[in-house]
Amino acid sequence: QVQLVESGGGLVRPGDSLKLSCTTSGRTFGTMGWFRQAPGKEREFVAARRQTQSYYGSSVKGRFAMSKDNAKNTVYLQMNNLKPEDTAIYYCVGDSRSLILSSIWAADFEFWGQGTQVTVSS
Repeated sequence: QVQLVESGGGLVRPGDSLKLSCTTSGRTFGTMGWFRQAPGKEREFVAARRQTQSYYGSSVKGRFAMSKDNAKNTVYLQMNNLKPEDTAIYYCVGDSRSLILSSIWAADFEFWGQGTQVTVSS
C-alpha cells in the first residue's frame, strides 16, 4: 500500500517559518512535489524535486525550499517569510516517473497525501 503522510502544518504569523514533512511508504518515487489549495481557489503548484534538482512556483520561489532524506523516505518543504496568501492545505505528491520539472501539472502525480493545513495570520 502506497502512503504519503504529511505533517508539520499549523498556525503561524506573517514572517514566520514552518517546515512540512512528507513520509512515504510502499513505493519509490521518481518525482515528488507539493501542491496547495486555498478556499475558493484552484490548486496551485508549489515545488517539485527529481533526484537533486528542484523547481518552484513563482509565488514561493526564493522563500520555500524542498529537500529529501532518502534514508528516512521523507521529503521536506521549508517555508520562510510566510505570508497570509500562503494559507492553504498543502498536499504532498509523488509519481514513479522522472517528470520534467518546468512543466508540472497536478494530473501528473498518481499519489497524493491527505494534506496538512497551513494558516498564516496575525
